Amino acid sequence: MSVLVVGSFIVDCIARCDRAPKLGETVTGNSFNIYLGGKGANQAVASIRMGSATTMVGAIGNDNFGDAFIKCLKEDGFDPKYVKRFDKFTGTSLVTVEESGQNCICMTPGANLDYTKEDLQAVLPVLKEANYVVTQFEMRYEIVEELARMCKANHKKFILNPAPAKVVSDEILDGLFLITPNETELGIVLGSKKEYKTIEDYVEGAKELLAKGVQNVIVTLGTIGSLLVNKDGYELVPAFKVKAIDTVGAGDSYTGSLAAMLDQGYSLKDAMIIATAVAALEVQRNGAIPAMPKKEEVFAFLKERGVDL
Repeated sequence: MSVLVVGSFIVDCIARCDRAPKLGETVTGNSFNIYLGGKGANQAVASIRMGSATTMVGAIGNDNFGDAFIKCLKEDGFDPKYVKRFDKFTGTSLVTVEESGQNCICMTPGANLDYTKEDLQAVLPVLKEANYVVTQFEMRYEIVEELARMCKANHKKFILNPAPAKVVSDEILDGLFLITPNETELGIVLGSKKEYKTIEDYVEGAKELLAKGVQNVIVTLGTIGSLLVNKDGYELVPAFKVKAIDTVGAGDSYTGSLAAMLDQGYSLKDAMIIATAVAALEVQRNGAIPAMPKKEEVFAFLKERGVDL
């Protein structure tokens, strides 16, 4: 069993306030914290905490934040030898979290953008050993293109979390095992101006991705749940009802744990149910990586909710 995550390291600087400021407005916050995160690191931690051997590949800076990431990785059982360090600042996000749990983010990639195709090609031996390969869009677009090529050439199941959202080329989509856009990212991925508002809309958009060669589409719909669309049809897995206090990292916890559960032999639907539980636990805590639950917590939560997998 193994999962390879190629992706970003971002430090989240989080201010909590009653509501996010409007353009040009200053509001008084209620608290401030700094958490380690980034979509790649979040997904990798979610995967390893759910029990799959996981390798994290990416780039950090030669600064205190970079040191903190190395320490964090080691504490979770990662071997950080595939994490490159550059003479640049580690990626950073400024996050405003409303008391409702909703957030808005300004992300500066920093060292993440110094990672090259040559760096990626050097980890080919790790990719060849992985069952699932996961990435996002917080590194250079050419890294995702090269990773897609490497996965095709080596017959690997490639999972793309298309965030921050952008139009995805047909070359990347063709043969992609799974793509996990949320309800707003779906239209951007397709380059469509259509508004997607209903389950029927999401299914229609997902079918466009299937026509481009994607094998499975999961559209994450927040408090509604997640929608699986593939050649067999579509199915909605409902969300668990919880009180969210911080949604930063929720989608990452879902994608990372989903990869881990697939790696461990669960069906797509069962993996989605488990990933939904992971996200439900994650949003009830502050931060991204600090909030990621471990496997025993997740299955205890499922048992409490009457779910037996």
